[in-house]
Amino acid sequence: MDAYLDIETTGFIGGNSYPTVVGIAVDFPGDWSVEQLVGDDITPSAIRHVLEGVTTIYTFNGSSFDLPFLAWKPGIDLRRRFEHHDLMHTCRRAGLRGGLKRIERALGIERADLPEMGGHDAVLLWRKYRQEASTAALDLLLEYNRADVENLRTLRNLLEESQDWRT
Repeated sequence: MDAYLDIETTGFIGGNSYPTVVGIAVDFPGDWSVEQLVGDDITPSAIRHVLEGVTTIYTFNGSSFDLPFLAWKPGIDLRRRFEHHDLMHTCRRAGLRGGLKRIERALGIERADLPEMGGHDAVLLWRKYRQEASTAALDLLLEYNRADVENLRTLRNLLEESQDWRT
């Protein structure tokens, strides 16, 4: 079974940074679901529970950021437990450069009604949620993360159609 994973954080690995949202889309045969762990609910046991039955995780830049961050905080090393495909590297081999949003635009992958956002916006939304108890900020952050994990599957499918992407 496959899963698509993306995290939002308060910054880079080190210091007081921590994950704010862990989005995981699980693609079981005939069943597609997205689970999002938020704040204090991001624990190794919660992540293991969501990934139960999964064999392969897909990320974008997960080799350098998402998986090392989760190994650091909250302390779960998914690289040891699952096969991992970093779609960023597949994109580069296919001649696609830039971040996920830039590649999505180049391939015509849409993000519904979301405004143009990036990782820094996710940090600001989390701060607004925490400082002002803004449920609107949290909702937008969750929608942004959900688009990331859902679009990873679309990206993978497009890459598979266009080339022998596993080489």
